[in-house]
Amino acid sequence: MPRLFDTQSSEIVDIVPSTEGKFSMYVCGPTVYDEPHLGHGRFTLVYDILRRYLKYRGVEVRFVSNITDVDDKIITRAAELGISAGELAKRYEEVWWDLMERLGVEKPDETPHATDWIAQMLELVTEMVSTGVAYETTDGVYLEVAKVDGYGLLARQNLADLRSGARVEVDEQKKSPLDFALWKRTPETEWGWESKFGFGRPGWHTECVAMALGILGEGFDLHGGGMDLAFPHHENERAQAVAMGKNFARHWMHNGFVMVGDEKMAKSLGNFTTLKDLLDSTDPRAYRLLVARSHYRAPLEVTAEILQDAARSLERIDAFARRFADVVLERPEVAPSKEVIDGFNEAMDEDLNSPVGLAHVFEAITRANFALDRALNEEAVSNAKAALLLLGTLGIVVQDRLEVPQEVIALAEQRKVARSEKDFAAADKYRDEILQLGYVVEDSDLGFRFRKA
Repeated sequence: MPRLFDTQSSEIVDIVPSTEGKFSMYVCGPTVYDEPHLGHGRFTLVYDILRRYLKYRGVEVRFVSNITDVDDKIITRAAELGISAGELAKRYEEVWWDLMERLGVEKPDETPHATDWIAQMLELVTEMVSTGVAYETTDGVYLEVAKVDGYGLLARQNLADLRSGARVEVDEQKKSPLDFALWKRTPETEWGWESKFGFGRPGWHTECVAMALGILGEGFDLHGGGMDLAFPHHENERAQAVAMGKNFARHWMHNGFVMVGDEKMAKSLGNFTTLKDLLDSTDPRAYRLLVARSHYRAPLEVTAEILQDAARSLERIDAFARRFADVVLERPEVAPSKEVIDGFNEAMDEDLNSPVGLAHVFEAITRANFALDRALNEEAVSNAKAALLLLGTLGIVVQDRLEVPQEVIALAEQRKVARSEKDFAAADKYRDEILQLGYVVEDSDLGFRFRKA
């Protein structure tokens, strides 16, 4: 198991699953009210890479990520567009899954929807009111954070510091500005549900508590999400579990922001690029590679120049994959390089250090090409197999076949005949004509193959 930076202890710790050989993860999914931006794409890729890596290491992963399909933002946006909140949520959920597929993100094992868990949320709210950690006002039910031991853990601040920095709330019925809604009463003309606490809808922080505990049970292994969720969202989730005496996530993991200059990318700041716009304009694999090249906790800036550099790296990967596609098949007995795999594993095991892991992959590609140029086929294949295995572990799909024009294939066939007849002058002429068309022909035991010039 890898060591990871645990937000609650603020240090890199050993991750020991509650059940040996298995790992349970809950990652906060999207609120489906609009197009996702690059920050949303980053968090899904970070946890997709973690999930893939654990599976590669032989761990059975149970991955849960929710859909927030009831929220004030959904209701407001639906009203703007003149459609129902349910219709809006369905529309943007479909957009979400389409973009995740284009990014190559594996779908979670379970994707609970908040609207399917209202009854369970109300049970938790009832329990917190009955034990005195929550209280009712005229506009809803609130958790009294002063009654929660260690409140502020994920914010790395104590309750007194948080309270002194809190904004003054207009609602005078709240005992503290930090107290947060578990259930919000609303007019019956709005979207909501009947309950003993009045007609309304759940507070956002209550949704994930009900779904995470309901599906994964107490003491699940990891809760993850973007760094912006650590406080207040994840802290308020944790607080509810603590208030009810339940074991919640054993570890917490948060990825860094996508940055625009000195600011994080966010819809509230109006500085975002939609994920669809990026994927429509560049190879989706380039963004995955870009995310993998940056440590998951570090800020990530995405510019046209940085994306172009990632695209060039992809071209190198694909050229390597095409060169070795048949060579690897010819040598099934050769094992992947243990040195390369050990280096990759060591990097990933220490806080999912994918940039260093990728460096081992690119070094293997360099070694493979160098060895093949010198007919050191076993060394070449060993490094190539390791690189291809580890690229797959990161979810980077290689394009190892070219769509070669029929004209080029015909010239290669003529060159093959010329070589068999020992007419090397003619063979060289055909080779040069192929090169002028933008391709290089290479001979192999299986005949010939092509790569881009």
